[in-house]
Formats: sequence, structure tokens, C-alpha cells
Amino acid sequence: MIAKGQKINDRYQIIRTIGEGGMANVYLAYDTILNREVAVKVLRGDLANDEKFVRRFQREAISASSLSHPNIVEMYDVGEDDGNYYIVMEYVEGKTLKSLIKKRGALTLPEVIDIMLQLTSAVTCAHDSYIIHRDIKPQNVLIKEDGTVKITDFGIAMALNSTELTQTNSVMGSVHYLPPEQANGNGATIKSDIYSLGILMFELLTGKLPFKGENAVEIAIKQMKEQIPRVSSIVENIPQSIENVIYKACAKNPKNRYDSVAEMHNDIKTALDEERQNEHRVIYEYSEHEDLEETKVLPTIKDVDNNKAEQNKKEDSTEKKKNKKLNKILIILGSVIGGFLLILSVCALLFAGKTEKEIKIPDVAGLSIVDAEAKLKAEGLEVNVEYKEETSTTVDKDLVIRTSPQSGRSVTKYTKITLVVSTGETGIKIENYVGQLYSQVEGKLKADGIKVEMELKEITDGSVENNVILEQSVLSGTELKKGDTIKFVVADSSVEYPDFVEEQWSYDQIKQWCDDNNITLSVKYKETADSPEGIVVAQSRTAGTVVAKYASLTITLTKLPEIPETPQEILPSDKQTDTETNEEVSQ
Repeated sequence: MIAKGQKINDRYQIIRTIGEGGMANVYLAYDTILNREVAVKVLRGDLANDEKFVRRFQREAISASSLSHPNIVEMYDVGEDDGNYYIVMEYVEGKTLKSLIKKRGALTLPEVIDIMLQLTSAVTCAHDSYIIHRDIKPQNVLIKEDGTVKITDFGIAMALNSTELTQTNSVMGSVHYLPPEQANGNGATIKSDIYSLGILMFELLTGKLPFKGENAVEIAIKQMKEQIPRVSSIVENIPQSIENVIYKACAKNPKNRYDSVAEMHNDIKTALDEERQNEHRVIYEYSEHEDLEETKVLPTIKDVDNNKAEQNKKEDSTEKKKNKKLNKILIILGSVIGGFLLILSVCALLFAGKTEKEIKIPDVAGLSIVDAEAKLKAEGLEVNVEYKEETSTTVDKDLVIRTSPQSGRSVTKYTKITLVVSTGETGIKIENYVGQLYSQVEGKLKADGIKVEMELKEITDGSVENNVILEQSVLSGTELKKGDTIKFVVADSSVEYPDFVEEQWSYDQIKQWCDDNNITLSVKYKETADSPEGIVVAQSRTAGTVVAKYASLTITLTKLPEIPETPQEILPSDKQTDTETNEEVSQ
């Protein structure tokens, strides 16, 4: 564990621990150079000596550093300091989707659609860069106060074109979100992420996991064999188009899933369109269990007797072929191992006694490219001809920001050093954001260092969705620099539920409130002899819950127990009157 106040690489001062995982610990730290809070992930000490884990940890940085998206946690730096392998990331102040689900249970349909559109957009960006996440679950998704979600933890991400697949047959990630092909020991593909996204969407809508068991093996078997439950059997009034998204994403056979996350994103985006209201349930084109053997007809006893001798001959022949094949494999394996040992012996002879002296990389930050090269070469190091460029608000243009590997690190003589050179403070070109979601635009602009302000404008006619940008203070095409401010006017068609129970609202008052806010009201009844009839004792959404308008609400009213009457006392007209009265209350 890293102690509070300790500095990593003489730059990142540890503030506190914010998370512990099986492979790494995560700390909130302060970047003393850029004056900002960051998250630092440090490989656990007991794994730092394991070359396999170190390679995987470094691969996380290489994979994730190539991604730039408002819904993906940004990578800043990677390195090693005194045996501590670390990654520096954007610090996101918020909570995980898992903690939100535990607190609230099922989310509203508009909330789920908004979250899934952000997630599918982020995963599409990763897949476009040939990166599979492989561990999509609500624990790895952070949500900010403004509703922006950020996917994190590419610790087991894998480049599609990578030739070093050390964990192909390992079960990675949480088994609750594990695709059938991975549970069966096969490698991950882009369709594996699609399956995990489908499971996550199911959990957001229902507040429950689709497959449960006493242990991981039992759950994994259900992932391979059992069809995902229908959302409509758990949550009322779920459109078939939404259920179809989950049904298609969670197909056991990858051929029946979406071809890409982008396709899933577009399907979610149009799921509530008017032309899809009467959509039929999706039908799989391919068999869900193509690997199952065909049903075989059992032979008669007579057939068994006649073929017994022939079967024994075939078994003997098969056994001989197996032994022959095994001998061939052993010979080939022995040759490979022998060759490998021979190469090791030659390498040992060539490099025995030739251990080179390590050199500490000097600090060249703030120097010109020419001066930095001269200083590094004077220490016996080589400098790459091509250097990296980065914008900087603290380092002037054409001066060195840092080196890769970092200064202070010990390396062997002639190690190639890459210079990271400042391009100065460049402007960010503003687009026309009207009609886009404020949460997505805000995240993108803040990542570029632009200050974002918001003014809410209440929309009551349902003409504009919640969180959509209506106006912007800076014209499209204008360039802003880091620290500049842009202001947006944003549609507010959301509503906060009152506490109907504590405040003792009547049914008529609640009905009027729902009509005023375009909320669909449903009523349930609870028989009780302890309270008067018509008292509100429960509401489906807790007080203070904020949802988009046109959502639904269910309240529970008290109802006195019915007293049985003798048949001759019940008149047809009384029955009719009671029915009409109940129908009126229900409405």
C-alpha cells in the first residue's frame, strides 16, 4: 500500500485510497505540476514481480491511452517509480452504476436509455480502435452528478490485432456479466462486449441480475444454457422494442447478436419512435445451441450383437491411431523444448559477464529540443528522431514537457528516449451543439479545459427531451482557449416526486399533480382494517427521485376488507353500482 502524503515519481502526491482491486489499488492524488486531482492506479506489490501481470498492467495503459471519448476515463501518464508500476487517470467525482442500482433499484426507462446511449457510444469508440473491454459491468461504470457516465478499468482490455494473448482461455471479469463463449473457455470478441452491455441494460431496467446461483460455476452454466428472462415479466409497461434490444444483445449464439455496438446504439436510439410501437418480438435467425449433437436413434439388441465384433475392431484401430499421433506430438514437443534450451544456452554464453551499468535519465523538462538531445546523449542515451507533441498551458511552445521513459528512471546505456514537446496553448473550435445532450457536450468540453455553465429552461409541452441544449452563448466556429467559458440553455422536462405518504396527499391531489406533469398514474389497493379507506400508504418512486416527464407512478391506497353478504341481500343494481365506483377510483 502507498502511504498518504507519499509522492510517486516526485509528482503525484497521494491523498487517500479510493478503491482496491484484485490487481491494483487506486488512489486519489494531486498532480503537483499541473495542479489538478488525478486517480493513480498502482500495481499491487505482490504482483509487481510477476512479469505476466506487469505486461497486462502496461497493456492497460497502452490500450486505453489511445482512446479519446467523453464517456471513457482519460489516461494521462504511465510509468514505474521505485518498483511501483502506476497509471495516472482522470479523477471522476461520482459513484458507480452498481452503487446507484443498490440504492434505487430499477431506474426509469428514460434514464436507462440515456445511460445506454452513452455507454454504447464509448464502447463503439473502443472497438473502432480494435480494443475489447472484456469486463463491462456496473462496477466499472462511473456516473457523475450531472448524469454523465464514464467507463473505466481497461485492465483486461485486449487489442484485436495483438499477438500476445496471455489470457485467452481464462475466465475474466464478473461471472454475472460473462458471455457464454467466455464461460465456455473461448476468447473474447466485440460481440462479447455486446452481451455484457445487454446484461447491464437488463439490470438497470429491473434492478436485478438475470442469472443467479450459489457459486460462479452454477451462474456460468446458466449463462451458457438458459435464455435471459423477459423484462416485461418483471417490469410493467416495457415496450417490446426495448425488450428486443436486450433479447438480441444477450443471444447465446453470437451470430444472433448485433454485428456491432454501433448497431445496438442506433437500435436503442430509435426504440421509442412511433413507427416501432407495435414491434414484434425478435426471432433468432440461427440456432442458439449449434454445438448440440443431433438426436440419435438407439439400435436394437440384434443390431448390437451383429456389430459388436466390428466395433471392437474399430476401437482397436482408433486406439492405435491415437498412440501413433501421441508419439508424434511428443517427438515434436521434445524438439521444440530442445531448441528453446539451446537458444537459452547460446544467449547465456553471449551475455555472461556483460551486465551493463544502469543510467538515470536526466530531467530535461523546459529545455529546447536541441539542448535536451545534447544532455541525454552526454549521458550515453539515444534520442528518437520523432518526438510526441502535446498542448500545454504551463510549458512554452517547442520546449520539452517530459521524456518517455520518465526522468529519474534507471535504464541501460543506449536506451532510446522519446521527447514530449509542447505545442503551446491551442484553441478549441466550438461546434453547433444545439439539439445535442448537454451531459455529453459538457463532458467533452470540460475534458478540453473549457468551463461550462448551464441555465435550465422548463419545457412543459413535451416538444423537447430533457437535457437537450436549446441555445449556446458562443457561435459555432469560434475558438476558445482553456479556462474560457461557454454557457448553454438546457431543456428541463424533469420532475421531482413529492413525499405523497408523509405529506398525506389525497388521491385527487395526486391525480391532479400527475396530470400537470404528464405522469402516468397507476393505483394498487391494500386491505386494512386499521386505517380509513383511500389513504396513500406507498409510492413506487421514493420522494426526491428526479425523472423525465412522461414517466409512470404507482401508488397504493388503503381499502377496507369486504364483508360477505347473504345472496338474497345483494341486488343486481348494487353490484353494478359497486363496480362503477371501483372503476371510477381506478381511473
